Amino acid sequence: MSATSHRSRAGTILANTVGVVFVVLMAFPVYWVLNTAFKPASEVLSFTPSFLPEHPTLDNFRSAIKAPYFLVDLRNGMIVTAFAVAGALVVGFLAALAIARFRFYGRRAFIMVILGVQLVPLLALLIPLYLMLNRVDLTNSLIGVSITYLVLILPYTVWTLRGFIAAVPRELDEAALVDGCSRWQTFYRIILPLTGPGLVATSIYGFIQAWNEFIIINTLNNPEKQNLMAWLLQNQTNRGTAWGPLMAGAIITALPVVAFFLMIQRHIAVGLTAGAVKG
Repeated sequence: MSATSHRSRAGTILANTVGVVFVVLMAFPVYWVLNTAFKPASEVLSFTPSFLPEHPTLDNFRSAIKAPYFLVDLRNGMIVTAFAVAGALVVGFLAALAIARFRFYGRRAFIMVILGVQLVPLLALLIPLYLMLNRVDLTNSLIGVSITYLVLILPYTVWTLRGFIAAVPRELDEAALVDGCSRWQTFYRIILPLTGPGLVATSIYGFIQAWNEFIIINTLNNPEKQNLMAWLLQNQTNRGTAWGPLMAGAIITALPVVAFFLMIQRHIAVGLTAGAVKG
């Protein structure tokens, strides 16, 4: 074996080792959450850690579901997330279409504003946001939080969808117009199907952002109008943190994101121009 081949093999082994170590380090917290969620309280609080539950139980999940505001916050999170994602996709898609397909005065400045908004830290906007919503009586309401999440998701949605729409050849639009399609027919028969993967990818990001956010909703709303992320933060008892129900609640909180991804993941890998080839 030559020296070059030996170095290449050693480099591959080193890279694989580093990759395995990285995966283990990243996966261990998730494993420990699962491990703790199925342990009884006596095992959770034991000074000797166990890597598998000796007496597996579902009591932690029952305790989490029966905890105050859990089901209410679950419903609130679904309502707010669905409204924010759907609204951001509709508004963002139309804005991205205008930027990608039309030339108008201030177009470049508008694009730079979209990028600049994403650079502003969320915490810097929290107090002005509260004062603004409080002035119009939208604090402690799902509507106010939903609008806020929509606005937060919108810049990324516009920027991402702009790239997908720009990747669709203009010749397809022109061919559809020549064939007698109106602007609206060209939109929903040509552009919309070919940007489907972009809508799917953007919806995943928006769903994760809206579902996992807790700073804004925890600041603006009372416990009965918060989401599960805020519920996890406030899951305290007089005796301290109930780690078993907390870990069980964290698993239940993660399930909607996983389920949403599994439902639409097969659409992510669809080629942008597959529709143009198939006719």
